[in-house]
This record gives sequence, C-alpha cells and structure tokens, in this order.
Amino acid sequence: MNKVTYVIPVYHNEGSIKRTWETIVALYRGGPLAAHQYEIIFVNDGSKDGSQAEIEEVTRLDQNVRSIRFSRNFGQLAAIVAGYRHASGDAIINMSADLQDPAELTVDMVEKWLAGSEVVVAFREDREDSFGAKFFSRLAYGALRASNPEIPAGGFDFVLMSRRALELFLSYRGRNRFYQGDVIWAGLTTTYLPYVRRKREVGKSQYNFSKKMKLFYDFLLDGSYLPIRIMSMCGAVFALLGVAYAAVIVVAWTMHATPFTGWAPIMVALLVIGGILMFMLGIIGEYLWRILDEIKDKPLYVIDERKSSAAVAAGTPERAPDLHP
Repeated sequence: MNKVTYVIPVYHNEGSIKRTWETIVALYRGGPLAAHQYEIIFVNDGSKDGSQAEIEEVTRLDQNVRSIRFSRNFGQLAAIVAGYRHASGDAIINMSADLQDPAELTVDMVEKWLAGSEVVVAFREDREDSFGAKFFSRLAYGALRASNPEIPAGGFDFVLMSRRALELFLSYRGRNRFYQGDVIWAGLTTTYLPYVRRKREVGKSQYNFSKKMKLFYDFLLDGSYLPIRIMSMCGAVFALLGVAYAAVIVVAWTMHATPFTGWAPIMVALLVIGGILMFMLGIIGEYLWRILDEIKDKPLYVIDERKSSAAVAAGTPERAPDLHP
C-alpha cells in the first residue's frame, strides 16, 4: 500500500486549515484514494493568528497529521523544504492551505504517478483572482518563460513528486532558490495537469508588493539568464549607437554642418546611459548579495516545535530547535 504525503505551508490561514484537512481526508476515507495511506504535514511559517491552534485541533483528531512550527516567518520555500524533509510518503504533494488548490485534483495526480510519472505538475490554466494578481502573474511568468519555455505560462506550485524526485530536489542547495525551476530541472518524467485556481474564500493573501517583488527577483536571478543577457544586449546596442552617432558627426563635419546643437542632446544621452548603468549595477549588486548570503551559510529555517497526534494528546511537543541549511 502506497503512502501519499501532503506538505501544506501555513501562514495566516486561520479558518481554512480544518477545511483543507477535511477535503483531503474525504479522498481516503471511502473516497477514490481509499486504497492508499495518507500523511499530512502542516508547516506553520510564523503565523500570528489562530492558525497554530487550528493545526493542533486537526492534529489531535487525526493520527496521520503532523505539524511543524517555525520560530518566525522564514518564507514559503523554507516551509516547503521543511515539510519535504519530514515527509515519509512514497509520493509527496505540495499544496496550499487557502483552499485555492482543489484537493480532488490530487486523485488525478496520484494516478499519473502510479502510471509512471515521477513529477506531476498542476499548472494554473486560469485563476479566479483580481486583475492585479493575474497581471503580476502573467508578467512574472512571461519574463521567466523567455529563458525557461518549459515552465507553464500560468505558473505552478501545486506539485506531486516521487520519492526519487524529492530526494533529488532536496540535494540542491541555495537560500534564494527558484522552486518551480528546481522541480523540473532534472528532466524526470513529468506530466502537466491544467486547473483553474479558485478564488480565495477565507482570509486574504499575505503576498504583499514587497514579497511579490522578492519572488519576481528569485524567478529572474535564480531561474533565468535573462538579466545578464539584457545587460549584454544593452551594451552592444549602445556601442552601436555610439559608432553610428560618431559616423553622423564625421559626415556632418565634412559637409560643414552641425547635426545637433546645445546641451540638451548631451544631457539626454548622459541621463539615459547613466540610468541604465545604475540599473545594471543594481542587478550585479543583487547577484553579489545573494552570493554573500550563501557564504554566510545561515540555516534556511529554525523549527521551534514539532507535534504529532500522540504528542498533542500527551501535551509534550518536541521543542528542541531544529536547524537546517
């Protein structure tokens, strides 16, 4: 009998955790996945609302549920990696706790895995989100697909991986990793399933503008060569423009004409080139900071507490700090 582990990062998801658990359990208790075992790991990424209490309630009700609580907010990637490292299933599914990813789709994902796929990607064919959320998603993944055409246009983070694929994923290093790129990088047998991401019913997204920009930087800098290529192309274009402008000046000089007069053309050229140079320096600085961040070798996350059904019932959770690079 196969075991399927669900890794569910939690950050301010009070009100949707128990419902997420119920939708998953229904698939196994007399549902289409009744022939398989299940395991659910909730990873509390420093939530300040009532998420932890709701997680503990579910953990108390179901011996197949375990929970991990971080000492503070370390980010979604850290929560996913922590859940992966504690997963014991033969297949491991990462899904959200906000009810936007349909749990019933995991039936098809498990079937594809049993048919031989080592990675099953559920990608967002469309999303019932606001115009702003759709626009940002299309912009980010559009830029990413310029150098990673294998990434689905709608993006994804709802993924099933086999045990072998998971072990390979966990062997990668990096604090600012591009999750989607790492999932499909190895070229293992992959199946893509489209779905419509549901509108959020409970709470609101915790991805503010700064977090979205951080995610966008991670996409571009870790998952794409596009920034470096753009810098190279800009250098080549401006060099050609400089040569062309010099030719114009020489021709005008031989004809005793003055092609441009005054300070305005010079100032425009200086401001444009200066702005582009500052932009390029910012990109280089971002790369340097990420290198420095890796050299520091700080833990990716710190686990403050781990709980299982037995631990919750006994009131004796594991509290020893758990550090991971």
